Amino acid sequence: MFKGKTVFVVLCVLCFVVGTGFSGELKDDWNDFLHYTKIGRYDLAKSYGQAILDGEPDPVALLNLTLENPKGFEIMLLLHDSKPDEALAVVTNQILAVIEQGRFERRSDPQLVVEEVKRLSSDSERGRMTALKRLQEAGEFSVPFMLDVLADPDRRAEHANVIEALPKIGQPAVRPLAAALQTQQTSVKFEIVRALGLIGYPQGLAYLKYVLETDDSSEMKTLATQSIQRIDPTAYSKTSAELFFQLGEMYYSHAESLKVVSAAGLSQVWFWDADARRVVWVSVDSGYVHELMAMRSAEMCLTADPAFEQAIGLWLAGFFKAEAVGVPMPEYFGEGHATAFVYATTSGPKYLHQALARGLEEGNATVALGASEALIVTAGRKAIFTPVGDVQPLLKALTFSDQAVRYSAAIAIAQASPSGRFQESDLVMGNLADAIEKAGQNADLPGSETLNTRYDFRAIEALVKLGATQNRSFDLALAQDALIKASQDSDATLKVLATHALAYLNSPMAQKAIAAVAMDEANPVDSRNAAFMALADSGRLFGGNVDTATVKAIYELIRSADTDESLRENAATAFGALDLPSQQVKALILDQARS
Repeated sequence: MFKGKTVFVVLCVLCFVVGTGFSGELKDDWNDFLHYTKIGRYDLAKSYGQAILDGEPDPVALLNLTLENPKGFEIMLLLHDSKPDEALAVVTNQILAVIEQGRFERRSDPQLVVEEVKRLSSDSERGRMTALKRLQEAGEFSVPFMLDVLADPDRRAEHANVIEALPKIGQPAVRPLAAALQTQQTSVKFEIVRALGLIGYPQGLAYLKYVLETDDSSEMKTLATQSIQRIDPTAYSKTSAELFFQLGEMYYSHAESLKVVSAAGLSQVWFWDADARRVVWVSVDSGYVHELMAMRSAEMCLTADPAFEQAIGLWLAGFFKAEAVGVPMPEYFGEGHATAFVYATTSGPKYLHQALARGLEEGNATVALGASEALIVTAGRKAIFTPVGDVQPLLKALTFSDQAVRYSAAIAIAQASPSGRFQESDLVMGNLADAIEKAGQNADLPGSETLNTRYDFRAIEALVKLGATQNRSFDLALAQDALIKASQDSDATLKVLATHALAYLNSPMAQKAIAAVAMDEANPVDSRNAAFMALADSGRLFGGNVDTATVKAIYELIRSADTDESLRENAATAFGALDLPSQQVKALILDQARS
């Protein structure tokens, strides 16, 4: 009896706690969250986890709790990875985001880093070791403050200890150190070059070679040579431009060896602030930090050698990939920074082919589509088949896995109106026809959204241009079925556009389809007039190919007093352009005659 009452009381307390959102201290909520996660009471664990989030905890405080109970935190991570409970996984994800924010705040806290840099010169060996360990934990964020010491002649007593510790920060120090090579203080630059060599990471090779190529100091050149030899002696035979390009390609492909540290969804890009005379960071979305670094490497490549053209294609591809992440570009781009498409069209076909080839090679539809769309508006007859190595990217794009890329490539080639047939001519027409047949279905393709234009419209416009220029490189008849289907579409604009393209096909079926649009009373008068003008164009090009029933219907429309005057005039123009047999024209004249 007593036990039953006890259970009842406990249950009541639990209900009260759950109902009030577990309003205890953060540490209690955290421990209970771990406890109930561990024993498999995922409902209670989720409630305590939500209580933690609702309390908007200090990220660093929550991080410290994970450090106090590392085993419990590890168990939580293991269960989270196995996801035995989806609802709990959602809450855990949010908690982990707060912890990552705490990790970032602690690592980047200037006050803490400054204190540890000072402690490097402590009289206590334990203090110096502890300081080094914490600076290593701070990673890249420790570099600016360590360099500040080296740049300050009043802190000369600390220089030796900082110089010794700087290379021990390891790989995370490479990017800020590389940016800091722009310093005008020779003594500081000297130690940066030395540190990059001692760290021994290949990421620094391009920057060291650039120092070797550009610095006036023989001592600096000697040290740069020694640092290069320490990291990779074979790099000495390459130019800095080559090394920067290789570095950019590695960033572009997200090479594991170049993995950038991130926390709370943010990573750092490092710059030299000439006014402040120190290296600074800008936090950027981790989703595109590798693309941004690929772009910066390409920029350094062009700085080292403006004639290194491959870097332009790499830069464009990196920009397209960065935009595809779907978040605003970083603040250092500045207000009014042009889009990747603007830079792509400005760059011209040669470099667009480079970007397109890169996108095709890696199977990246975003890059391939961006480049092919830019080629539509920039590539002329001579430029569309520009090779990159042994590949002609636009022709290769015609068989790419992504539908939008295939359509864009076909439109680009057709718009350029090449002279003379080529092996892929029918493939171009097949893609254009496919775009037309899927009228309305492809409005949601990436290129359509970007350009606010449907591929079916654009494909037909390309066919109209081919017909108007009497281009013999393509067999327009291959698109006839697709165009006839488009002429029957409910979209009036698409319908009319299709009749204009059909006007360039020497086919009775094409003329009949045009006439059907012109004679359909359900269509607006403007659409019918446009169709009659297309029928007139077809008649002038190929003569009359319509059947007798269609001729009679047009004739009746012309002779009817009830016909709209503009419609009658355009129907008469089409009738005459069809160059029909004399007896049909004679009937028209005699029918109105009075004896």
